[in-house]
Amino acid sequence: MAQQQKIRKAVFPVAGLGTRFLPATKAVPKEMLTVVDKPVIQYVVDEAAEAGIEHFVFVTGRGKAVIEDYFDIQYELEQMLRERNKNAELTLLAGLLPKAGTASFTRQQVPLGLGHAVWCARDIVGSEPFAVLLPDMIMSAEKGCLRGMVELYEKTGGNVLAVQECDPDQAHKYGIVGVGEAVGNGFRITQMVEKPPKGTAPSNLYINGRYILQPEIFKILYTQERGAGNEIQLTDGMLTLAKSQEFSAYKFTGETYDCGAKDGFILANLAFALQRADIRPAIEEPLKALIASLK
Repeated sequence: MAQQQKIRKAVFPVAGLGTRFLPATKAVPKEMLTVVDKPVIQYVVDEAAEAGIEHFVFVTGRGKAVIEDYFDIQYELEQMLRERNKNAELTLLAGLLPKAGTASFTRQQVPLGLGHAVWCARDIVGSEPFAVLLPDMIMSAEKGCLRGMVELYEKTGGNVLAVQECDPDQAHKYGIVGVGEAVGNGFRITQMVEKPPKGTAPSNLYINGRYILQPEIFKILYTQERGAGNEIQLTDGMLTLAKSQEFSAYKFTGETYDCGAKDGFILANLAFALQRADIRPAIEEPLKALIASLK
């Protein structure tokens, strides 16, 4: 097995406006909306850290400075906690803080799509393979999604996408992959189709917002013509890259919650709250009663 260059850096495109959550996102970035007691972005960063990511690259936009503040020390808050002997809270905050120099922030001045946002991180990522994690998508599983992808990458090299099953009748809503030969804990991707017409999808496996990409994608994105929505699409760039490099897929079998949509955000709050031993006893019976009242 060839030794692959380690995946050290991860890109988090956090410049989106969050219009589906107005009016809340008029003043609060959608990535800072809380699922139970942590902002959405923290869940995604935790997943990256579990996978061995050493450098976290945030592609931000106007009004997103609070994300940078969140990943920094809050002196006044920590001093108050010390004075009140809130040691558990201090330990919690310290555990969430990235080490000095391991978080970088760059701006996407104009919202030109996911491909453009990834391209904005080119100088920080440099000439090494990297991960991309969409911050809207948070996942629940015994093994983190990106960790499973890294394990596959260590066997295959190249590019790795995370996929999971959807209802075949819903495949036209997603980016769908074609299934090739099995490799490691995944399979080779034979094709990628963005929102295929009903009845034409090559499978029911959709790309769920996690990517490991080779740095050659940056040169492609630089010259990539605008696609759907008049934006520079990452999928278009990957299709070009697939002409010269292999793509593999890691099939994620946990739960994915799209926190960019109201229903996914609400379900994520319920699911993660029910996983908490300190919260579940207080909400389980009221939730059952609420559901029963709807019948």
